Amino acid sequence: MDLFSNIDIEPVRKRIEELSRLVDYYNHEYYMNDTSLVSDFEFDRLLRELIDLEHQYPELSLPNSPTKRVGGEVNKTFRQVTHRFPMLSLGNTYSTDEIIEFESRTRKLLGDTSFSYTCELKYDGVAIGLTYRNGSLVQAVTRGNGAVGDDITANARTIPTIPLHLFGTYPDDFEVRGEVVYPFHEFEAMNALREAEGDEPFANPRNAASGSLKLQDSSECAKRKLQFCAYFMMLPSRYDVLHATSQPASSAMAQSMTSQELTDHLATHYGRLEAVRQMGFKVQPYIHECKNIAEIMDYINYWDTERWNLPYAIDGIVIKVNQVDLWDRLGLTAKSPRWAIAYKFKAQQVSTLLESVSFQVGRTGIVTPVANMSPVWLGGTTVRRATLNNADFIQNMDIREGDYLLVEKGGEIIPKVVGVDMSKRQPGALAVQYAVTCPECGTRLVREEGESGYYCPNQDGCPPQIVGRLEHFVARKAMDIENLGSERLQMLYGKGLVSTAADLYDLRREQLVGLECEVDEATGRRSTIQDKGADNILAAIEQSKQVPFERVLFALGIRYVGEVGAKKLARYFKNIDALMAASVPELAAVEDVGEKTATFVFDYFRDPRHRAIVERLRQAGLQMSVVEHRVSNVLEGITFVVSGVFTHFSRDEIKAHIESHGGKVISSVSSKTSYVLAGENMGPEKLKKAEKLGVPVISEVDYLQMVEPAK
Repeated sequence: MDLFSNIDIEPVRKRIEELSRLVDYYNHEYYMNDTSLVSDFEFDRLLRELIDLEHQYPELSLPNSPTKRVGGEVNKTFRQVTHRFPMLSLGNTYSTDEIIEFESRTRKLLGDTSFSYTCELKYDGVAIGLTYRNGSLVQAVTRGNGAVGDDITANARTIPTIPLHLFGTYPDDFEVRGEVVYPFHEFEAMNALREAEGDEPFANPRNAASGSLKLQDSSECAKRKLQFCAYFMMLPSRYDVLHATSQPASSAMAQSMTSQELTDHLATHYGRLEAVRQMGFKVQPYIHECKNIAEIMDYINYWDTERWNLPYAIDGIVIKVNQVDLWDRLGLTAKSPRWAIAYKFKAQQVSTLLESVSFQVGRTGIVTPVANMSPVWLGGTTVRRATLNNADFIQNMDIREGDYLLVEKGGEIIPKVVGVDMSKRQPGALAVQYAVTCPECGTRLVREEGESGYYCPNQDGCPPQIVGRLEHFVARKAMDIENLGSERLQMLYGKGLVSTAADLYDLRREQLVGLECEVDEATGRRSTIQDKGADNILAAIEQSKQVPFERVLFALGIRYVGEVGAKKLARYFKNIDALMAASVPELAAVEDVGEKTATFVFDYFRDPRHRAIVERLRQAGLQMSVVEHRVSNVLEGITFVVSGVFTHFSRDEIKAHIESHGGKVISSVSSKTSYVLAGENMGPEKLKKAEKLGVPVISEVDYLQMVEPAK
């Protein structure tokens, strides 16, 4: 018998609806209007009451309850979604001359038609699309390749500046596009916390925002304090206008638009952004309507300087024709609209003191010099370190102790040293001395003829190389063993449980449960593997036994054997025994391998320790021979070069698809290339070379028709 069958739940339903409206309203006022209408204590009390009621009566929980802001949903995979309206990329330029050409061309195309432009800041974040029906958020999708993206709705609900319910007047079905950004102060705070807890800091706000949106646990995404800012509104050909009737009146929206006012707003891009602002979205306050090229250039010049005073990263200015009805007249190119263009700012450059040079050892033993610099704010992050690449780089730059280095961000992401500020060099400054011995194990460094870098030859006794090879072995493109990140591998190595890849397959549950890393001096915390964590690790290790032979070979981490080389060696020799028995000339005979790589492969398998590891991996059940998965021979004898981003495949998937139908994939265009298979953003050099050699360039659709003409 149902004990609650006689309870009247209607008052509970009304209370849940009331609490949801209040919490939504207070959230909106706080995040959009910087207004705290209630104390933190009162807000937390209301939210806690709502959470408790939803827990007690889950059937009454609203689909877009504000409790979803807290997160809690877990996605193991992100469902692929086809965009209703393709998310086109804009044409980019770093040249003001090209902006002048764009404006002149637009006026020529539109003739005597009266129109204006909108200029707005181009966020350096992650583009997503939000679909609303009847005033409620129903789906959030990443840009992906422009045609297909990932469904990240659960994570999007945790972002406080994404409305779960709309205010005022709105279409019944439409999409709002915008950028998810990581405000600088939140980004710096998160990095400080990560460093205090012994985790690697994020490289930059954009990468951190992108990674946060793909977190499997939405409650973790909620902790990142991301923001969403709308920059576009997409409407289907037919829609109705609705009025909100149950939301509290917002102080910023006391006068809701009428249906006619909304319709008038929808005629221009500027009006659409004002409309979505009144619906409850955060919209940048810096959008400006410009009448001519002079006003556009004034806007660009102003923000080229002022961008560093913003609370989030931008990397340019977007210029659009304001009148929506003119967009169809102007039309599209193959990749971007003719009614919009993006002007990209040049990279910022700063001068900062070189305090010292340290040396890092990678998994292959390569020793990389790193500049440790006085902290400096650069492109949205505090920069303290940058690579100095190798000994030749230091010598050619003539970098000396106490120099001030000129640093900028490559592609606005990774800090790089581009020169020395000679005006600040001290008299008698000494040249930077390169390390002679390995900073980790003390072995004398080696530099081979023709090589730009030094390396530590103690590959089986140098700790960073050992752990680095383990990290490489478990990586996604190698054995794809989840739940074994850098910190846990360091822990396993430090405890003496793992020193080779084969040791991973000997791990037992009782060894893992309760395993703790060293106490972090800054926080006093330690990471501990729990029961579920141990089970997940062992399950991922077991699953890796299904990984094909070519990836096993890549995972071994043989110097100079990359993904492509491992695949070609595996397919040429078919199994590990034939590969281990091969001579240097036999190995060098494999396409694109060469004598140098062949020598390293030969030497690797001559070492009894490495052969013992391979044998243990074989005994553990790893794949040591090629299993053919050919679907057809329709592409037999046809050679492809693949370049760009595709709609129906990732680049790895389309390469595998070619090979499954008997085709061959090579990396560079030559006279032997049958076709260049080109996706969006194809490499310009490959295109130029294909045109020069007369190699046909085909699209993804052309390729699919070639493989499966019946479809």
